[in-house]
Amino acid sequence: MSEHPAYGVLRPVTATASVLLCDNPNIMTLDGTNTWVLRGHGSAEMVIVDPGPDDDEHIGRLAELGKIPLVLLSHKHEDHTGGIDTIVELTGAVVRSVGSGFLRGLGGPLTDGEVIDAAGLRITVMATPGHTADSLSFLVDDAVLTADTVLGRGTTVIDDEDGSLTQYLDSLRRLHGLGRRTVLPGHGPDLDDLEAVTALYLAHREERLEQVRQAVRALGDDATARQVVEHVYTDVDEKLWDAAEKSVRAQLDYLRS
Repeated sequence: MSEHPAYGVLRPVTATASVLLCDNPNIMTLDGTNTWVLRGHGSAEMVIVDPGPDDDEHIGRLAELGKIPLVLLSHKHEDHTGGIDTIVELTGAVVRSVGSGFLRGLGGPLTDGEVIDAAGLRITVMATPGHTADSLSFLVDDAVLTADTVLGRGTTVIDDEDGSLTQYLDSLRRLHGLGRRTVLPGHGPDLDDLEAVTALYLAHREERLEQVRQAVRALGDDATARQVVEHVYTDVDEKLWDAAEKSVRAQLDYLRS
């Protein structure tokens, strides 16, 4: 595992992937949003995955790196997508995503299993819903860009608008089946073993689900998500309880269904 450098420093991680960390740290983004820059050996072009928020300094640094014909989006959240119009204005890039609202140019929506040949690379699109309904991961060489499905540290919040714990567990199992690969996350440092980290994620989710089951037994079947958070998440900083409440709501939906 590697620690992040200073903000705005392009850091090579694998032979084909480098990361530019946006200076937008908070409780939800950890150190900030990781913007991934993908380029095959000898290519004059690069593919950007998740340009980050609408931050002129960050997007300007990306545009200065060179020719960017394509931008890929992992999911809808603003800390990953907010900068798309600025990067299109500066580079003319095509922007592709699952959701049509983020499409720019003529690339069309991304689909599960699609293989993209760009910047000297073959990038495979993998649907990994759960954090959000539109969440994607991207496979390149021996690495996987996992966005917010697997983070560099901590655990993922299930979006209370369209996230799903059932889908999230299925996505973790699907990623686990890829074996040992480098993890290039949407937030936090890169990790060296996808198989190991997804096993830990799955075990953690099962542990939390059992804690929620026990809390409901203690509090009653009509317990609210907030009551469960206060009962279960005593090991978590109270600053994170609002985020935890989203995940607990998803856990309750999962158990009650």
